[in-house]
Parts: sequence; structure tokens; C-alpha cells
Amino acid sequence: MKTDIRNKEDIAVLVDAFYLQVKTDSTIGYLFTEIAVVNWEKHLPIMYDFWDNILFHTGNFDGNPMLKHRVLDQKSTLTEAHFKHWTKLWKKTVDDLFEGEKADEIKSRAENISNWMMNKVIS
Repeated sequence: MKTDIRNKEDIAVLVDAFYLQVKTDSTIGYLFTEIAVVNWEKHLPIMYDFWDNILFHTGNFDGNPMLKHRVLDQKSTLTEAHFKHWTKLWKKTVDDLFEGEKADEIKSRAENISNWMMNKVIS
């Protein structure tokens, strides 16, 4: 039986599972592995803090995701399809692992963030 997302440890499970899929994804994987060349040891803890702050309002994230995505877009043009696919993968990963109020909230918040970034990044 699935549980709801309860804490940062659950967020780490979610984020790790999500990026494990992203790394080999045929639609967006190359953006992370070849264009951004993500340092996963550095990136994953930042993502734990980001989503922990989004879901539990911890205040433990201090970064500028918009700037990162604009820089990425300059290196390799981001499209609506990229953002939509990211959102679809995120929601599927959440659904595979969790269910409940916080799980629903993190899917909704991710879609809103993705749409907002898409509208700001895509020229």
C-alpha cells in the first residue's frame, strides 16, 4: 500500500526515482546528461531542498531555477514538449510511489511551476 509524502526522506525517494528515469529518457534525458551535464551528487540534494520547501514550506532552498533554465535554453532550445514531458514523467513517478493529499499537491505544484517556467523561458 502506498503512503502519502510525509517528509524530506520521502521527497528524496521521489526525486531519486524521477531522475533515474530522466537520465535515460529519450525526450529530455540529453538535456540533463549532454547539455547541462548535471553533477548529480550536487544537483539531487538541491532538488530535495527545493521540493521540501515547496511541499512543507521549510525555507531551506535558496536558488534561482529560472536562471538555470534560461541558461539551459540558450545552450539548447527548450520547447513546450520538453516541459510537458517533464511534467508527465514527474506525475507518473509520484503516482508510482505515493498517494494522498501531499502527493496530489506536489503534482499540482510541479505542473504550475513547469507551466510558469515554460511561459517565461520559451521566447
